[in-house]
Amino acid sequence: MLNRTELSSWLQMILIFRGLSSEQLMPLAQIAQLQKFQKGEMIFFQDSVATGFFAVQTGRVKVFKMASNGKEQILHLLNICDYFAEVPALDGKAFPASAIALEYTELIFFPRLPFLDLLHQYPAIAINMLMSLANHARKLAHMVEELSCKDVPQRLASYLLDLSDRENQANVITLDVTKTQLAATLGTIPATLSRALYRLSHEGLIAINGSQIELLDRDRLQDASDYRHEA
Repeated sequence: MLNRTELSSWLQMILIFRGLSSEQLMPLAQIAQLQKFQKGEMIFFQDSVATGFFAVQTGRVKVFKMASNGKEQILHLLNICDYFAEVPALDGKAFPASAIALEYTELIFFPRLPFLDLLHQYPAIAINMLMSLANHARKLAHMVEELSCKDVPQRLASYLLDLSDRENQANVITLDVTKTQLAATLGTIPATLSRALYRLSHEGLIAINGSQIELLDRDRLQDASDYRHEA
């Protein structure tokens, strides 16, 4: 594990801690704990007691909900410097979803009660957390809109454009999840996802080569992703 000074510097890359001074970051580094998980190991289960929140130091994490019928809905696919479970860490309620390591993963864990003490001592950390919660609410609202107002090809087009934007608007993007995981992210099943991929390819919007997808016409793909209310 990084020493406290190195960890303090690393924390500056986490969105909720960005802009904090070294004086404010060091107490965070002092309460932080390293947790290691093997591929496929559960980090926490839905409805279990929330004891804190996490930041990804290495590896990848899937956060998901499982319906009573066994259908999985992926909420987040997290990579290095992403953080998660901050909401239950603040309100003390149970984890609303489950989390699993997709590969060997090292997490920085912030225990709830010591972290709440720091919020009282350092208002700047509390302000950053409020901004994080606002961003979290916006993402959830966007997810609800995607799932309720768009069909699968529209969701897929939107996802591909978002992935391209995260890669500096690259025209060739690489899917870093399986098609089963992508289907669960989009709230559908693999067969329906395959039909949506075929449709976008058949219409000349994308070209598929294994896990790589080339965006052939960004403007038409954007049109395909847009939801418009019918008059």
